[in-house]
Amino acid sequence: MDQITALRCDLEYSVGADSHFCFNLQAVRGHGQRVLEESLQVTPAHDLREFEDPGSGNRFFRCDMAPGRLRVRYDARVQLLRPAPEADLPERPIKALPHEVLHYLMPSRYCQSDVMGRAARHLFGQVPPGYGRVAHICAWIRQNIVYQVGVSTPLTTAQDVYLQRAGVCRDFAHLAITFCRALNIPARLVVGYVHFEEPPQDFHAVFEVWLGDGWVMFDPTELAQAHRIVRVSAGRDAKDTAFATIFGAVAMTRMELQVNEDGSPPVDDPDPAQATVRMAATA
Repeated sequence: MDQITALRCDLEYSVGADSHFCFNLQAVRGHGQRVLEESLQVTPAHDLREFEDPGSGNRFFRCDMAPGRLRVRYDARVQLLRPAPEADLPERPIKALPHEVLHYLMPSRYCQSDVMGRAARHLFGQVPPGYGRVAHICAWIRQNIVYQVGVSTPLTTAQDVYLQRAGVCRDFAHLAITFCRALNIPARLVVGYVHFEEPPQDFHAVFEVWLGDGWVMFDPTELAQAHRIVRVSAGRDAKDTAFATIFGAVAMTRMELQVNEDGSPPVDDPDPAQATVRMAATA
């Protein structure tokens, strides 16, 4: 696959008191993609502090904000270089896993694989291991969990989704991760940009598992093909992959994402920025 995606993320906040923001919304470098161009604008102007997590490649920037209106705009053109996954990739025994992958076998806040182990073994323990078993897990979730906006909250866990039988992309991915970890398949959440027709454009959550000698992405919702996602962050679950972590009295007033997989530029916002901090990179 060799696709160029143009994207834009517009965020606006009403800040009621001195607050601190930590954003994670920039495309990662590597992991099957190449950032060709990008720019970041923050209004009003700030001294931004940037850092990158060496393990996941997640990129962060931080800023302080006094009471008022904060606007963030991120634009990028990203070339996707991921080949289609091989359908015969095997699962690896625990003893053969790299050290850095073991972390993704453990239960986490939203993925209680220790609690869900019995259900996972009952449903999927007899399915032949490998790529096909992960695909079978995704198919079971699509057949048994209804995609429904508004039924879950930021506190909804994989066990909650299993019991209520409804959720959104993050919930589908959390449940898949939980089943996989319960079967000793390393799994983690991936969040990024991808175009889909319904529901309205938003950040999209998928998951990836360690098969063969690397990570392979799956989308249990089938809203989009997982290999088309422009990767932003990866982690144990949603706690590690939030696009914004905010400390203070803040309300979001606008969020708009544009993702053009034909490479065409996003539509300009008619509201001009009054003061901006710009960071641009060409790789």
